[in-house]
Amino acid sequence: MSVNPMAYEAQFFGFTPQTCMLRVYIAFQDYLFEVMLVVETVILKKLEALPGCKITPFQVRKSTEEFLLFMKKHLDKLFSKMEEVLLQLVLNIPKNVLLPEDKVHEQYPYSKEQFQALQDEIQQLQKQYRAEASAGQALRAELEEQKVVQAELEKILQWFDGLENICREHGTGNFKESFAFLTQNAKRLQDVLKDVEEKSKKIKKPDQLL
Repeated sequence: MSVNPMAYEAQFFGFTPQTCMLRVYIAFQDYLFEVMLVVETVILKKLEALPGCKITPFQVRKSTEEFLLFMKKHLDKLFSKMEEVLLQLVLNIPKNVLLPEDKVHEQYPYSKEQFQALQDEIQQLQKQYRAEASAGQALRAELEEQKVVQAELEKILQWFDGLENICREHGTGNFKESFAFLTQNAKRLQDVLKDVEEKSKKIKKPDQLL
């Protein structure tokens, strides 16, 4: 069998020429085996009809196998020559022939150097695309963070607006004055809480003595 892959022929036929030749060889070989079995059967029937014949079926089978080996050797030689002719003259596409799907290569020919340059350019574009995609992902994450910060700022502004409204309801219109008013009230609350804690401690001490 030929070791040439014949990839272009396989593209055209849909199968490799070597596969085709192998199947033809197997078909010939199977047919030869079947013919030899038929011949053996006929010989055995003829021998049974002969009176006083001393040839046994084992001898017939041995002779059949020897003849089969002889025929197979000749078949291999003949098939080898036939395979060579078929692969060169029938199942071979000439070097100057282009398949219809490959006509574009004839219209736009490229050398190995040009093809390699295109490959390098494609790889560079792929790297740029991945870098831009990564940068876009980082930008989207940053925008999400900005949305969260903006929402928190809006909450703070709403809180200040509510605080200012409360201060106005209590007669304090200026925000600075309102803030000072709240600070003073908070300090008073801390003083009251401290005073309550001290009185509570004094009350607990006599109880402990009892």
